Amino acid sequence: MLREGDYRIPSGCAISGFINKDGRRVNGSSIVQSIALMQERSNGLGGGFAAYGIYPEYKDYYALHLLFEDKISRNQVEELIKDNFYIEAEDRIPTRHVRAISKAPLLWRYFVTPRVSKIDESQETEENFMTQLVMRINAQVKGAYVVSSGKNMGAFKGVGYPEDIGEFFRLDEYQAYSWIAHGRFPTNTPGWWGGAHPFTLLDWSVVHNGEVSSYGANRRFLEMYDYKITLQTDTEVIAYAVDLLVRRHKLPLELAARVLAASFWQEIDRLPAQERDLYTRLRVVYGSLLLNGPFSIIVGFSGGIMALNDRLKLRPLVAGSKGNTLYVASEEAAIREICPDVEEVWYPRGGEPVIGRLEEEAQCRLSA
Repeated sequence: MLREGDYRIPSGCAISGFINKDGRRVNGSSIVQSIALMQERSNGLGGGFAAYGIYPEYKDYYALHLLFEDKISRNQVEELIKDNFYIEAEDRIPTRHVRAISKAPLLWRYFVTPRVSKIDESQETEENFMTQLVMRINAQVKGAYVVSSGKNMGAFKGVGYPEDIGEFFRLDEYQAYSWIAHGRFPTNTPGWWGGAHPFTLLDWSVVHNGEVSSYGANRRFLEMYDYKITLQTDTEVIAYAVDLLVRRHKLPLELAARVLAASFWQEIDRLPAQERDLYTRLRVVYGSLLLNGPFSIIVGFSGGIMALNDRLKLRPLVAGSKGNTLYVASEEAAIREICPDVEEVWYPRGGEPVIGRLEEEAQCRLSA
């Protein structure tokens, strides 16, 4: 008979990420090594990465990473892109042969800037124009999917163990100041290239361990703001929720975290009057964006990362730091694997965000 301690239940899925707050760029070998340590949390049906700072020569252009099932879908999307954007450069996303990866779709990238006339015609901001086009492709072009659409960043994902996906996409050849990664163990959705994590919109990218039982309510709320939810996965709504709260509604990231993992009412009642009023308003206005169920997430964005888990801490999350580098992962071992002499390790409380941002000098240097 197995006794407690003789086996472990890993709670599915692995997440890992780090940011060099001084802006130092490193290749993808470390993040692949970190996520590979937690292979038992995956089952080979999905792995993926997001990297920030990888396209300095095209930093002012939107980097569209796309996958196509066939040439027909690619031609349809290219017509849309040419009609709405100026294309500075395009090519296949570089890959290498990996025995474990088979039947890969067509993988392409375009560095683009929107046509001013098209933005004026849409009567939207540039970023809203971009999001609408991304959702139009995902919803209307059969066999096409936008993997990522931000500036100076990109997502790389597919069906396979994350270490195989990292090798396939040649991540050792990219240099980034921030990396996040995911090893997938799907429970409610099939393993397919578009369904792997991260899920992205503009500069946002999200990797997720857990199950959000509030998906229906979250989805209906986001659809009121014209988000098209097409991938039938809870992680997609998290990415869009962050975009709505921070980019469109201008909430600080710290308050956005308080929406996604809101304090319990009894905790709010015990707060000082000013804080009690603020958090009450957040729960009333954004109650439908509360993420119910067990989860831990890492959110990547230009200039930083945020890690967050559910209010009851039903999914694991650990953070660590050394010098100017912040690490977050599902397991402490995944941090020590790439930073054996980590200086500080802590386990955030449920609903407590861990946020790392580029230092001001590094931010200025990267944007110059």
